[in-house]
Amino acid sequence: MTDLSALLAPGQTRIVGILNVTPDSFSDGGLYDRTETAVAHGLAMVAEGADVVDVGGESTRPGALRVSADVERARVIPVVTALAAEGVAVSVDTMRADVALAAVQAGAVMVNDVSGGLADEEMLTTVAGLDVAYVAMHWRAQSDRMQQLAVYGDVVAEVAAELSHRAEVALAAGIRPDRLVLDPGLGFSKNADHNWALLRAVDTFESLGFPVMWGASRKSFLATVGGGLSRQPQERDAATVALTSILAAAGVWGVRVHTVAANVEAVAAAATMRGAS
Repeated sequence: MTDLSALLAPGQTRIVGILNVTPDSFSDGGLYDRTETAVAHGLAMVAEGADVVDVGGESTRPGALRVSADVERARVIPVVTALAAEGVAVSVDTMRADVALAAVQAGAVMVNDVSGGLADEEMLTTVAGLDVAYVAMHWRAQSDRMQQLAVYGDVVAEVAAELSHRAEVALAAGIRPDRLVLDPGLGFSKNADHNWALLRAVDTFESLGFPVMWGASRKSFLATVGGGLSRQPQERDAATVALTSILAAAGVWGVRVHTVAANVEAVAAAATMRGAS
């Protein structure tokens, strides 16, 4: 059984492995859209050192259209059930309260909501009634129009303020402060310059008073690193690992990644540099 207090406590940066059980996710859509292959990949990530496996049944890539709740549930619940039965700390990546509830009933210990409670007015109160962790991400709109809202005067100040407000709303809804994690939402209503500005401001988000998870893995803003050599998502893993090292050195709570082993090593190297055990 997952000890949430230990999982969310300060310490070495946690690795959250991405498990998309979708046909259309930007990086690995279609690779794990069958229950058997998804469960096998989730177990493999745990064997490589993932602390949490984040199961998602709806793509949130730019331009993606939503699937029905029935489709989302059918994709994620069998995978969550099977992984939880193996003792895996499972997160469900969903914006829907009913999917979150079903996943927790199936054994999930974390709800990763990219909308921070804005997409479903029942989400925060639903999660508040469950003894699980809740990740609230910075978000402005659904994927089909989110990039139209990538307009900021001061992206760091505005994202921090909007994310801090979502934390206040979550707490007011009854979510325990020791169960709340924040995510600045790289790539969601942000362009490449915005993403880099947020990453340079790690300390600003650490100062909000909650664990922070960063999701840079394979995202398009990494495509120009190294002179544009990383054009395909899978070719951005080296840049992802480099960012993991930097973020772990800064002491962030977690990173959400597609490939686990190399990022585990990056976190270990950062911990060694900091003199941590």
